[in-house]
Amino acid sequence: MTTPDALAAPGPEDARTSSGDEYFTGSATGRAGSVIGADGTERAIPPHRWRFLLYSAIGLAMFFVSIEIGGKSTILVDHVLTLVQRVLGAAVPWVVVALVAFGTIRPFVTGSWRKGALRTVFALANVVGLVVAVCAAAGYYPGPLANPDIGPFLWEKLAIPVGLIVPVGAVFLALLINYGLMEFVGVLVQPIMRPLWKVPGRAAVDAVASFVGSYSLALLITDKVYREGRYTGREAAIIATGFSTVSATFMVIVASTLDLMHHWTLYFFLTLVVTFAVTAITVRIPPLRGVPDEPFEGVDHAPEPVPTGNRFAHAWDEAMRALAGAPGLVRGTWSTFKDGVLMSSAIVPSILSIGLAGLLLATYTPVFDLIGWIFVPVAALVGLPEPALAGKAVAVGIAEMFLPATVVAGHESEVLRFTVGVTAVSQIVFFSALVPSILATSIPVSVGRLVILWLERVILTILITAPLAHLLL
Repeated sequence: MTTPDALAAPGPEDARTSSGDEYFTGSATGRAGSVIGADGTERAIPPHRWRFLLYSAIGLAMFFVSIEIGGKSTILVDHVLTLVQRVLGAAVPWVVVALVAFGTIRPFVTGSWRKGALRTVFALANVVGLVVAVCAAAGYYPGPLANPDIGPFLWEKLAIPVGLIVPVGAVFLALLINYGLMEFVGVLVQPIMRPLWKVPGRAAVDAVASFVGSYSLALLITDKVYREGRYTGREAAIIATGFSTVSATFMVIVASTLDLMHHWTLYFFLTLVVTFAVTAITVRIPPLRGVPDEPFEGVDHAPEPVPTGNRFAHAWDEAMRALAGAPGLVRGTWSTFKDGVLMSSAIVPSILSIGLAGLLLATYTPVFDLIGWIFVPVAALVGLPEPALAGKAVAVGIAEMFLPATVVAGHESEVLRFTVGVTAVSQIVFFSALVPSILATSIPVSVGRLVILWLERVILTILITAPLAHLLL
């Protein structure tokens, strides 16, 4: 019986050099088992091309097709997550506790907690996260954790969903990243991605996965592709901080809170455009410009080829080349599942510790009122009403992206609510989840750089969005 891994292995006749054009297909047929490529040379046809079509179609359907099941309309991966939660039942909280315990203990077992002051701080903070997880799973919220916007919010809205969606989604991520789809899409959109955002075309898959799925899953894609040498450190940092925003489903929650659902289409598309416009600016200025443009340590860089001639033919060629070296289905999904478990176990403890600290500061101290004064001149410049309130609203976003919406909810100015709503998404960087998620990867971007990026993104978003809001609302 032929195993999936055996299906993935190219035969002896398929061995080629690593020049980047090992497999090439085209419309002209050569000798049996080969074709004449776009460059006029003859190439072997990779076996089992059906895997590219079938696996890519399933992967796209899982992440990008929204259907209604049981009265809930969402993407298929989210429905799978719901099924998993139903199967696990009352065990769900304790499964997440097990992930947190694994993520807390692992740095001390491997010794990684000693590799720098930041890793030591996070390792110790994870112990706090483990305590919070056990208390929350037992239904016990002491002190300030009893605040519904702190303890229950962190556990029910962030820790449990993120803890489960990353491993579950990782099973299907293999279909997007292993069997040629990233290469195929990458070549097609390369003329847009490289000039505007200085990243390979394949980064488009990350960006879309984040908007329709989850930033945590998009980060898992980015980290894996970076460690495989298909992104440089700078490219991975740009993608992680420029495209890994919250999903469209969470944007609905923000819009509903701000009473903007009657402007939903405008809000969604303007947020998407502004987010990517701000990214196009930040990639050209520090700190992103200073991230080393080098591959992951010990891995050879595999840059995306620059095609000439028929772009679609080249896209197909690159997909076939990736397919020929792809792992079998079982091995590929198992590998991404393990990556998902490791990443989830690193993220959730930080959400319950670093994220908790941010929410406590935002709720019980004037820290963010003071930070908000940084943005008051910007808010006044673009004519936002109550610049001090606008400044505080966008400032608390660094703790948790949903908090800005709660600050201005119910305000009479639709322009203010709209601008804050767009900023909450476009800022991308926030400490309750995104920052721990990035730091759990190998992507070379520090906390200091993330804070500077947040500041830049908030200012740029206000400057772009407010005039448009005045014009369109």
